[in-house]
Amino acid sequence: MFYLRSVSASDLNDLYELSKMVTFINLPPDKKIIKKKIAHSLKSFEKSSKSDFAQNHFIFVLEDKDSGKVIGVSMIHSQHGTDDEPHFFLKVSQEYKYSQTINTGFIHGTLKLGYETNGPTEIGGLVLHPDYRSHQERLGKQISFVRFLYMGLNPENFKEEVHSELMPPLDEHGNSPLWEAIGRRFLNMNYNDADVLSRNNKEFILSLFPSENIYLALLPMEARDAIGKVGDDTKPVKKMLEAVGFKYINEVDPFDGGPHYRAKLKEIEPIKSLMKVEIHPIDSLSEDETDEYMVQLPSTKHKFFSAKVTGYLEEKKTSTKLFVLKEEFKKLGPKRPFKTSIIEFN
Repeated sequence: MFYLRSVSASDLNDLYELSKMVTFINLPPDKKIIKKKIAHSLKSFEKSSKSDFAQNHFIFVLEDKDSGKVIGVSMIHSQHGTDDEPHFFLKVSQEYKYSQTINTGFIHGTLKLGYETNGPTEIGGLVLHPDYRSHQERLGKQISFVRFLYMGLNPENFKEEVHSELMPPLDEHGNSPLWEAIGRRFLNMNYNDADVLSRNNKEFILSLFPSENIYLALLPMEARDAIGKVGDDTKPVKKMLEAVGFKYINEVDPFDGGPHYRAKLKEIEPIKSLMKVEIHPIDSLSEDETDEYMVQLPSTKHKFFSAKVTGYLEEKKTSTKLFVLKEEFKKLGPKRPFKTSIIEFN
């Protein structure tokens, strides 16, 4: 059985082990930073700020009950992009050039730096232990969908629009072709150093990056090909986001060219499916009658607790019930039928 829950202080070592398996700005291999992130999350789950969404950071973990280890993580930042820390991007566009003299015209692809100071909610920081990838329980999707369940239950804590930044293809050394073509030439530092610096200081981006159109025709082919693309490990995430309503917004990360996706909070498919049900145990279920759901579970230990279940949904005028097998019901914790909220896990 796998449980999804809000992060705990005791998860520090497991998250540190996960951080060493990926190159991820949201989960750097630094215990001090991870400890600080956990503290922010604990505070946000306890009492999120209503006046300053940028202070709210929510971390969710996926726990293997058999081993007791945290094997996955995902995050929500209630507001990405403020006056102090703008959300920077490169707008992907086109410019038409035409000469009457020689009767010749060209459509040039362009990139232009832009930024937001009243940005959207951001989902990110999704990491799954390599040993658990391609698991039949679709664990990567579980640790991703738990965020939609939480946002659906607490929409007042988030912006109307939800943003996601996807990782592009990097070379064998973890370098970005777009960074080598643009960033290094204007900032005079390597990709990883700039990535680390941007966590706490983004002033240098606005001050040193070119402010006018960058013409794609002037970039090396490998840099052009990387713009808006995702790496192999990120393709399942891209597919999942598109399936639930996210769309590419013709913006990319100014450092690595990874694509930016967005969706309206209320239009995200799992959130649209949110419903109140009463969960009951049952002796048997027919496979052709069942579906999968993410379920909020009661807990005295964690601020948020959830799991994926398989069950039969019975909707009537007076009530909606979800029936799950007795064996699975026992693992959920409650000893009697209980009322809760669910979202579809399709």
